[in-house]
Amino acid sequence: MTRDMTPVGLDDPMSFACGPDNVCFNDCCRDLDQVLTPYDVLRLKNHLHLSSQTFLQTYTVRHFGPASGLPVVTLKFSPATGYACPFVTETGCLVYPDRPASCRLYPLARAISRSRESGEIREYYALIQEAHCKGFSVKGTQTVGQWLAGQDVAQHNMNNDKLMELIRLKNSIMPGPLSDDQSNLFYLSLYNLDEFRRQIFSMNLLEGLAVPGLIMGKIRTCDDALLDLGLKWVRYQLFGIVMDQF
Repeated sequence: MTRDMTPVGLDDPMSFACGPDNVCFNDCCRDLDQVLTPYDVLRLKNHLHLSSQTFLQTYTVRHFGPASGLPVVTLKFSPATGYACPFVTETGCLVYPDRPASCRLYPLARAISRSRESGEIREYYALIQEAHCKGFSVKGTQTVGQWLAGQDVAQHNMNNDKLMELIRLKNSIMPGPLSDDQSNLFYLSLYNLDEFRRQIFSMNLLEGLAVPGLIMGKIRTCDDALLDLGLKWVRYQLFGIVMDQF
């Protein structure tokens, strides 16, 4: 697949539109290597009213990073449907309000860097132009920043940046592949949230840790709070970083 990537800034103009009127509508929703972040899984399984375990078993494939051993979760595409996304229909996306971050960002790619001195995150964007996409023929006056605001991607970026920081720590503190047990812990705590919750409350998984009662109350019903705790739990279990900030 041929693609061109052009660096852009938030104030740069972006002539692009995607919708049913485009002749290529839904063409980009097939034959993808669609990686799902933990926050993507959280939003999708809740949209579909499924447990995390059922969603993961039904709609995803689990791989492992060859160098890191970290679990990588990708969306399952079936050859019976021409490798179409399981959530795409002729009229569009069935899970559109909770679609993954990469779908929201397209046709943009995003990268980040973090200042060692201040911890401030800087964002970098590039425009992806692929031969099959005809959305660029639509003229408009919006900027890159306005396009992003319309895609409601800020919450995804915030949560995905926390994952990127965890991966950065792993590569810095523990280079090389994880053991099977460590990889399973990572997967449980970040992707299989409902099972993680069950083990916390039924198997005393956090026994001996001073998790405030307010937090314990939140994670009974709030998946966002549970994912945030899962990130801290992985940092503690893999790197020994004390869970003292809640």
